[in-house]
Amino acid sequence: MKNSSIFLVEDDANFGSVLKSYLEMNDFKVTWIQDGAKALDSFKLQKFDICILDIMLPNLDGFSIAKYIKLHSKDIPIIFLTAKTLKDDILEGFKIGADDYITKPFDSEVLLYKIKAILKRNKLDLGNDTKFIIGTYEFDSILRTLSHKNQTTKLSPKEGDLLKMLCQNKNKILDRDKALNQIWGNDGYFTARSMDVYITKLRKYLKDDPSIEIENIHGTGFILKSSKN
Repeated sequence: MKNSSIFLVEDDANFGSVLKSYLEMNDFKVTWIQDGAKALDSFKLQKFDICILDIMLPNLDGFSIAKYIKLHSKDIPIIFLTAKTLKDDILEGFKIGADDYITKPFDSEVLLYKIKAILKRNKLDLGNDTKFIIGTYEFDSILRTLSHKNQTTKLSPKEGDLLKMLCQNKNKILDRDKALNQIWGNDGYFTARSMDVYITKLRKYLKDDPSIEIENIHGTGFILKSSKN
């Protein structure tokens, strides 16, 4: 979690500056935006681990920003900051997909521990399962073995990591950029081409079960599908 990247959208100059400095003192990288309309363009420029959004913002409110973020990066955690305590507003935040909702004024240390807890939970969620059933195959992500009937294939580390992420998102889109950054460390052109090669290899390993498909969602990512489970 050290050096995790935070996307902070807060229009109050004094509060935003103090909060940014506090988070940076605690080893986070912080991108701070004060204008709601400018937040969308800024979000597109880099990858973030968590978003902290004020709701009342000039030009575009925090709820609208969150909807855009969830549309393009559905797994990224979001914390809302607000001076409002209306039940409808709080429910709206959680409906969009908020992980937490903090009412101003608040203790910055409380926010810090909430951020750390959310990031830790997300990290654990990615790594809990070690064995997966894919149609008539069994995949052990620790041993990196893919077993089918009486045959077992030993996967390379990247093949294993990629198949594990596909299994964790089975029947859902695995975001291409998320996989590239988590497995290869960047989402550049050459690593993207490399991932395409690994997807082709995984399709060959799974070809003996026609119920299994790794579908390419153009410009977005991949979906692992199996009609048997």
